[in-house]
Amino acid sequence: MITGELKNKIDALWDIFAAGGIVNPLDVIEQITYLMFIRDLDDVDNIRSKESAMLDLPYKSIFADEVEINERKVNGQQLKWSVFHDYPAGKMYSVMQEMVFPFIKNLHGDKNSAYSKYMDDAIFKIPTPLVLSKVVDSLDGIYELMSKEQSGDVRGDTYEYMLGKIASAGRNGQFRTPRHIIRMMVELMNPTANEVICDPACGTSGFLVTAGEYLKENRKEEIFFNKDKKEHYMNSMFHGYDMDRTMLRIGAMNMMTHGVDNPYIEYRDSLSDQNTDKNKYTLILANPPFKGSLDYDTVSADLLKTCKTKKTELLFIALFLRMLRIGGRCACIVPDGVLFGSSKAHQAIREELVDKNRLEAVISMPSGVFKPYAGVSTGILIFTKTGHGGTDKVWFYDMQADGFSLDDKRTPVEENDIPDIIERFNNLSGEEARERTEKSFFVPKDEIAKNGYDLSINKYKKIEYIPVEYPPTSELLAELKDLQEEINKGLEELETMLGKDNNASNRKR
Repeated sequence: MITGELKNKIDALWDIFAAGGIVNPLDVIEQITYLMFIRDLDDVDNIRSKESAMLDLPYKSIFADEVEINERKVNGQQLKWSVFHDYPAGKMYSVMQEMVFPFIKNLHGDKNSAYSKYMDDAIFKIPTPLVLSKVVDSLDGIYELMSKEQSGDVRGDTYEYMLGKIASAGRNGQFRTPRHIIRMMVELMNPTANEVICDPACGTSGFLVTAGEYLKENRKEEIFFNKDKKEHYMNSMFHGYDMDRTMLRIGAMNMMTHGVDNPYIEYRDSLSDQNTDKNKYTLILANPPFKGSLDYDTVSADLLKTCKTKKTELLFIALFLRMLRIGGRCACIVPDGVLFGSSKAHQAIREELVDKNRLEAVISMPSGVFKPYAGVSTGILIFTKTGHGGTDKVWFYDMQADGFSLDDKRTPVEENDIPDIIERFNNLSGEEARERTEKSFFVPKDEIAKNGYDLSINKYKKIEYIPVEYPPTSELLAELKDLQEEINKGLEELETMLGKDNNASNRKR
């Protein structure tokens, strides 16, 4: 979670855009993303250059020598943030508009890459040299503060705070999943170097970025010291789909900044016939849109065979099952209604998970997790596609705290169940003996089936009632009488005092 000082800096940056006439929050975040990407290119290039020197490996900087832009050659060094940010406002603006922005638009050599597709219609919208100069100075201040922060992913938290401004402005907020929840889900799934990962409602690619970072941290040697696995990581591991080109553009830049050269990020309505993916992915991580219903005509026919409904949250679960390979795993966020809804479609999708695949875990999250943008109660489903059953028992966990207050302020607090969830999930053999009065426990498949495949934790959790002993009625009555006598005595004393005051007042007259 970012500090108040950093929030103030970001708010001030937002104000600079507003004063310059850019008030659409999506336009603001898009322009900020371009500039962060440009700055990060400089930093990443310097890091790779140093690493190559240390390992005695060849490396050519993207800013080396002369760079061809719009049929003219320019000195690549002046395209670096660390160089042009010291230019006077007018020169900086012309360099940015005429050189740097065209340079990043054509940065990826493969014209069919996700980056090239969505940068093709990118527009530099900062209106004047003065606004650009103020924005660059403000971003430098933000990066300086981020470098001083001790938290693990302050850059990610900063970016999430900016994305939150879009949600709070009433724009599509479904893409904003709190980063610590994304991280928890990735850690629970523990991705391997051979995964083919997909988020069919990817937004800004938060799940894909976090999965990539997790693999860098935990499987760095296995991936990056192996030519084939590195090639897979860079070009064919990560897949994301969305229906908003701005989000896709931000997502492609986000992935590229985090070291994934060519993610497969496509414009696609995942629930329609546009999406033909079947038996393709080994891991799906997603927080699909909850609200809204679709016309049957727009939904892929084979999804309706699994679950005839217009509700997007149910259709997406059917979609995940179709897209996964046999043995593929999924961790997805669902609204609580999916867990206990009584309609035929609700029961059908739960039955599909429990009877025809292996449902492993249901994690119930408190309703404040998505505040201040939404107060909906949600859960996390973890399952494996088998196509022939395999569920013998389901692990439930009642998350009561996620490390932040559950009000609109979401300030850091000590209470945090996330480390406990990860530890227990990784040691399910130790969960066998747990009572249903505890935070986590197993429920047999047969019991779930008898309860109409209800997956709400309250259906199975036992509340431990602690007997409270009260004193006998005679004692309580005696105490009340004593209190009444004290009140009466106090009233008499007050009346006496008031009487004396009145007599003294009359004598003065």
